[in-house]
Amino acid sequence: MNENLRIAVVGATGVVGTEVLSTLLLRDFPAEQLTVLGSERSEGEELAYGEETLEVEPVSAETLRGMGLVLLATPADASRTLASMAQAAGAWVVDASSAFRADGTVPLVLPGFNSEALGSFKGRIVALPSAVTTAVANIVEPLRQAFGVAQVQVTALMGVSSSGQRGLKELEQQTSALLSGREPEAHVFPHRVGFNLVPQVGPFLANSPWTEEEAGWTLECARLFASKGEVPVVAGTAVQVPTFFGHGLSLHVRLKKPAPVEQARAALKGSPALKVLDTPTEKVYPLPSLVTADPTIHVGRLRSFPQAPEWLTLFATVDNAGRGAALNLVEAGLRLAGSDA
Repeated sequence: MNENLRIAVVGATGVVGTEVLSTLLLRDFPAEQLTVLGSERSEGEELAYGEETLEVEPVSAETLRGMGLVLLATPADASRTLASMAQAAGAWVVDASSAFRADGTVPLVLPGFNSEALGSFKGRIVALPSAVTTAVANIVEPLRQAFGVAQVQVTALMGVSSSGQRGLKELEQQTSALLSGREPEAHVFPHRVGFNLVPQVGPFLANSPWTEEEAGWTLECARLFASKGEVPVVAGTAVQVPTFFGHGLSLHVRLKKPAPVEQARAALKGSPALKVLDTPTEKVYPLPSLVTADPTIHVGRLRSFPQAPEWLTLFATVDNAGRGAALNLVEAGLRLAGSDA
């Protein structure tokens, strides 16, 4: 571990920020080299870090000064401002929000997938893909290598933690109200999410039927796969579901050459990023409850159709706060700063 590296975690009290701290603790990163930052509302809060306690400071140019690496677990609007501020202070910046994912001057990096991109740019800001894109890219890549992939259709069933602490609180309050016979109001989500499904995650693009979340998968996958020489078309629908953590993904993958399910399963098992749980007759398949705190993406329910042998259908789950965000932040950040990942 780099003994001189100082890291600032911005948004440390949020869903992703707390996962970042857990990840750094597992890597034995010393508390004395770690600073936790947040908004003025969270100033003074104390966060446990192993046997130590870290006090949240308000993020500012002053508190960012002297940092070698800044990990942003903040909303996109805040990240745009804070990334420039941290960059001006001389730090490397890794951002988990959507702020820079479409910016061609900022590398989009998925650790373990295109980590080489960390060494091929002149700026000091790195963007990370979304949790859904993280799962899709890692699932598609071994299939692409083995059979070629032309198209991916995604239905993402997204837990409310993708909207942070506010999303968790709203589902908890709505569930309690409904169980008490009261109809709750929706504030964070467009409609009540408690005991409901909402086919909209995030705002819609201007003059478009696609949400920003859905359009992001297409753009991010195109950027990630560009270096592979083969860019599958990825599109789909995001659905907000009444679960707290974990995303479920139903994928329909059109291969360039048909492959028996057994061969596809073998290709997926060969990836260290994936864990194949595919014995449905024994009720073994991916579940959001199983993937929490697991750094791998779970894959199962593999099926194909004799009438369309080029199509492969499967179900996957990803820990959106962990593997889909915090782990990517830490792994990309430590590699960028020249420390151990």
